[in-house]
Amino acid sequence: MTDAAPSPDRPVLERLTKRSEFLACAQAPSCAKGAVVIQALIRNDAEARVRVGFTATKRIGGAVVRNRAKRRMREAARLILPDLGRPGTDYVFIARGGMTTRPWPRLLDDVKSALIRLAAERAASHV
Repeated sequence: MTDAAPSPDRPVLERLTKRSEFLACAQAPSCAKGAVVIQALIRNDAEARVRVGFTATKRIGGAVVRNRAKRRMREAARLILPDLGRPGTDYVFIARGGMTTRPWPRLLDDVKSALIRLAAERAASHV
């Protein structure tokens, strides 16, 4: 699942694993697009890592459906975050209804547009 060696323009992706990391992101700005909600928390450390976590609640469906939703979000993040993710930021992807049935190109568009909007909001707040 690892790509080529990391370079300065493609940040290293790491996973969020602790509950406290997910709770911290819950207080951050978020953007809901289509079948996904993305929360983005800017960290205060100087490391140029992009950290990402995934969650799907029981409202989405049973274990099989939740696992499928998380697999799809992981793959979308693997493809898109190296280009659109900001170094020093934690992202949490939250599955919404229809995540498993949404066509793959539309899901990728949802993720891209949510990340672009979060970046634009960050830029507007720092002006």
